[in-house]
Amino acid sequence: MRLPRLFRTTPFRLTLLFLALFGAAASAFLAYIYVATAGEATRRTDQDITREMNSLVAAYDRAGVDAVNQSLIERAASERPFLYLLMKPDGTRISGSIAESPLEDINAVPARASFSVTDFDPQGRPIKHPARGFQEHLKGGEILFVGADVSEDQAYVGKIVNALRGAGTLVVVLGLMGGVLVSRNVSRSMAGLTDVVTAVRNGDLGARAPVRGTRDEFDELAEGLNEMLDRLERSMAGHRHAGDAIAHDLRSPLTRLRARLEVAYLDVEAGKGDPEQALGQALEDTDGVLKTFGAVLAIARLQAAGSAPDQILFDPAQLAADIAELYEPLCEDAGLDFKAEMADGLQARGNQEFLAQALANLLDNAVKYTPSGGAIMLRVRRRSSGEIEFSITDTGPGVPEEDRPRVVERFVRLENSRSQPGAGLGLSLVGAVAEAHGGRLELAEGPGKVGEIGPGLRVALILPRAG
Repeated sequence: MRLPRLFRTTPFRLTLLFLALFGAAASAFLAYIYVATAGEATRRTDQDITREMNSLVAAYDRAGVDAVNQSLIERAASERPFLYLLMKPDGTRISGSIAESPLEDINAVPARASFSVTDFDPQGRPIKHPARGFQEHLKGGEILFVGADVSEDQAYVGKIVNALRGAGTLVVVLGLMGGVLVSRNVSRSMAGLTDVVTAVRNGDLGARAPVRGTRDEFDELAEGLNEMLDRLERSMAGHRHAGDAIAHDLRSPLTRLRARLEVAYLDVEAGKGDPEQALGQALEDTDGVLKTFGAVLAIARLQAAGSAPDQILFDPAQLAADIAELYEPLCEDAGLDFKAEMADGLQARGNQEFLAQALANLLDNAVKYTPSGGAIMLRVRRRSSGEIEFSITDTGPGVPEEDRPRVVERFVRLENSRSQPGAGLGLSLVGAVAEAHGGRLELAEGPGKVGEIGPGLRVALILPRAG
């Protein structure tokens, strides 16, 4: 028979485990209490018997057997809780409160014994009481036995044991009740998470785990799961959008490529036209398509890895200087004023290949969108927070503030950039590189508008402080 779900939960099983451990510990503790209490009661009884025996032996030494006999008669008639027996050397009873010695061997000296004595209740029914005692041989050969009823001591020990047993039972019952309550609460929390996982597995990416606001581990798990689902939903939406954007942005170059190849083929058949020029243009279009897919692949690699691979400590100023050396002639050919400012003594951690590609993408965009006569500034510095900042500032048309969050998404191109070649992956790749290094990408307005040109754009790639 399958147990209810509550009793199959891990918290309930842990509760049973802890209760079993507690039961074992409580049993050991109970056994120790019993042994210690019973032992103490036995020691106390033996001490009382020893004192009583010593008192009678002292009376015998002073006045002989008659004095002991007289003392036994008086003590037996009193309320003293002792049992007495005085015997001749052959074991014949002289006097005392018991008829015969509980010891089988009356000649054994010293000898201790645990035995029972018979008493009668008010209705005349016999009652057995536990007792213990020991005997000694007196100097004249007589045998003296002194014992004591230990029923009260044993009853006291039994009460303690019963109280401990009752307390242990109560703790076990309360523990089980607490385990059921804890298991029920945990099951409710886990049920919400399980329902979300089931919904997502069935295709509902909009399902989210409830956050109770208790800031416990279940809230942390729910928040982490929700964040993961948010990223998954954005990623899936991005993939769907990427597919649509690729189909849209690659339709034209692929159509042109096919048309040129078809025209070149027909011209070659007709013996006219310039097939080399057609093939060259086809190769150029093919390079553009491959570049687009290369950028998509690079972004996918970074996002799949979670962090940039092969990160090392390097000098960011040197990396920026190498990139500036490549782009300075390009800016001169485009009629742009190019400057670079690099702070000394900087140190960053990252993958130089990816960071170089990101800086190249930013400078490509700046050169592409800055009209002739404009200016571009490449700067590397340390922020007051210790972060390393690469920034490229241009005097081009810039990006409106409301569009800046969108331009870092894949295949997003603003209307004023449709006339320029590209697939809308440049800033997306830079953002992926920044995220893979634990940094971020910031877009802001450039130096302002001058005449009909401006306000420009300032793009900052920020890396966390090294070490």
